[in-house]
Amino acid sequence: MIASVHELPAVQLPVVDPGQAPPERADAARNRARILAAAAELVAERGIERVSMDDVAKAACVGTGTLYRRFGDRAGLALALLDDHTRAFQDALISGPPPLGPGAPAAERLHAFGDGYLELVERHADILAAALPLARGVSGPDQLFATHLAVLLREAAPHLDPQFTALSLLAALHPTQHLHRRHRLGWPLERLRDGWHALVDALCPSR
Repeated sequence: MIASVHELPAVQLPVVDPGQAPPERADAARNRARILAAAAELVAERGIERVSMDDVAKAACVGTGTLYRRFGDRAGLALALLDDHTRAFQDALISGPPPLGPGAPAAERLHAFGDGYLELVERHADILAAALPLARGVSGPDQLFATHLAVLLREAAPHLDPQFTALSLLAALHPTQHLHRRHRLGWPLERLRDGWHALVDALCPSR
C-alpha cells in the first residue's frame, strides 16, 4: 500500500488486504488502546506540541521503551491517533463514490482530492503536522496519496512529470504549511480551496 519515497508506482493505486496482517494479541490490543486513549486525552488537554512520549508512557502506565517499540517515535504515535481518519480517506480514494473515488474523470478526481484532503487537514492539522514532519519528506499515508495523485496526473496531464508534480501538489497541502497559512497569515479555508482548484485547472487544461 505504501510506495517508496523516491519511486512511485507507475500504474495503479495499490490496495492492501487487511487480512494479510497477523491478528493482534488481545493483551497487545488492550495496551495499544490504553496508550492511544491516554495520548488522546493529553493532546486534548495540552495540544500535541506539549505532549512528550514520556508524558504518554506515564499516563498509560507503560514503560517509555514499550511506547517506542510500539509506535517508533512521536510521529508514529501521532499518526496512530489519526489512524481511523486517514484510513477513511484512503478508503474513499480507493473504493468510495466519485468524484473522490473511482468513476470520474481524472481532473475531477484531482479537484475532489484537494477538497477532501483540506477537510482532513483542517480538522487535524496539529496532529498531522507532528505525524508528518517536513524534515522526513513524504511519509506515512502521504506516500499513498502521492501515488494516487501521480496516477491521476498521468491521465489528466500527460505532458507533466507525474511523480514530480504529485509530490509538488502534496507539498502545497502539507499540514505545517496549512497551519502557517490559516493561523499566521489568517487565510480563510475557502482561499486554500480556490487556490487548489486554480492550480489543478492550470495543470490540467481542457483538451
